[in-house]
Amino acid sequence: MIQFLLNQELKTEHALDPNLTVLNYLREHVHKSGTKEGCASGDCGACTVVVGELTTAEDGLEQLRYRSLNACLTFVASLHGKQLISVEDLKHQGQLHSVQQAMVDCHGSQCGFCTPGFVMSLFALQKNTSEVSSSDQRHAQAHEALAGNLCRCTGYRPILAAAEQACGQSRQHDQFDARTAQTIARLKAIKPNTTAELNSGDKRCLVPLTVADLADLYDAYPQARLLAGGTDLALEVTQFHRTLPVMIYVGHVADMKKIEHFDDRIEIGAAVALTDCYDALSSDYPDFGELLHRFASLQIRNQGTLGGNIGNASPIGDSPPLLIALGAQIVLRKGRHTRTLALEDYFIDYRVTAREESEFIEKIIVPKPNIKQAFRAYKVSKRLDDDISAVCAAFRVHVENGAIVDARAAFGGMAAIPKRAAHCEQALIGQPWTSATVERACAALEQDFTPLSDFRATKEYRLLAAQNLLRKYFIELQTPHIQTRVTAHV
Repeated sequence: MIQFLLNQELKTEHALDPNLTVLNYLREHVHKSGTKEGCASGDCGACTVVVGELTTAEDGLEQLRYRSLNACLTFVASLHGKQLISVEDLKHQGQLHSVQQAMVDCHGSQCGFCTPGFVMSLFALQKNTSEVSSSDQRHAQAHEALAGNLCRCTGYRPILAAAEQACGQSRQHDQFDARTAQTIARLKAIKPNTTAELNSGDKRCLVPLTVADLADLYDAYPQARLLAGGTDLALEVTQFHRTLPVMIYVGHVADMKKIEHFDDRIEIGAAVALTDCYDALSSDYPDFGELLHRFASLQIRNQGTLGGNIGNASPIGDSPPLLIALGAQIVLRKGRHTRTLALEDYFIDYRVTAREESEFIEKIIVPKPNIKQAFRAYKVSKRLDDDISAVCAAFRVHVENGAIVDARAAFGGMAAIPKRAAHCEQALIGQPWTSATVERACAALEQDFTPLSDFRATKEYRLLAAQNLLRKYFIELQTPHIQTRVTAHV
């Protein structure tokens, strides 16, 4: 069985279909229809809900963290031990919540279909905005929080005004603030302490708590699909109408949700959410942080994981090119045995990896920066926010005494896998760091890649974009004050 709080109501579920999404659970099982289905793919935000869960603060005390999620991509088993809040829960004692009132006051609702999702994104924003934040900070946070919500009536200006009103310095405390201690106590009472299972007879989802238990379960059920954030896996159910007979949810495996810093490396558990990866990586690699800000939407980043973005082996996944350029490694585990593999060797062909049966990614190892190596990353996409790359490029070059000692160039969107540009690198290494050398390296990219044309970009555009990004990298290093790495095209 699984247990969770539906606002403040304890839910104990034994036999739900594990393929059931939180969206359909709310609408069909508990008859809360405020949450809407707009796209069933995590693109529009109409289904946004907020999930509260316990986290441990730096002082060791447990605290409550609220995050927005796409209900259409969240399987109900992932609610185990958490609190689910939908738009119906905000009104209290006959009074609208302050974020709802702000939408009314600022005329933020037009047709109204997307409004519940916007309201829930604003609610999460309010919960995560410091009262001492500056106006500029609040403005940037509002744009980030709402980037994953689509208004088909183009009513963004009044919605941003509602965000300013609801999340400003004079924001009101609410019933959730008043019940914080009570909610923490109730979540502690249902905190998972053993492997749980949601079983509908022909389908099951197992919820282990340790890496060892996960390894044993995966050995026993090698056909199982591993569920972390589910932002990619859930599409098989919502878009392709497939059935997933066995899933293993890794979101409660504590060791796979840890981030550890060492003198020479950062070790990131495969189940760490992308939102948390930002804090771990952005200080050492600002460009990685910039890219993560543009990785899908906040709802997706709150849910999706770094291990999942690697594991699904998409040729246009945003993080693999950056990690490959940095020389990252992954730790793969099967049973009690682990092996460490360079990330670039994990990808073999389109959606084909070096992972063996019952083997899973346990952690990602990212080297700490070397001051002699200059790392930059670039993403080219049709939209600035919430869009998939046409080309993603990452470069790390080591120059000493005017000569290139080492070079790594990795690309996404240019081949069937995220891939290093071997000919390009060889054209750089050992050569003077000049524009002439860079031009020869740009020409060598034609030997490295034969990209495809699709609705995102033509093959000619992709190759030219890849070459221009290398030129851009060179220019930025020559003129460090030029930092325009947030790239978009139409």
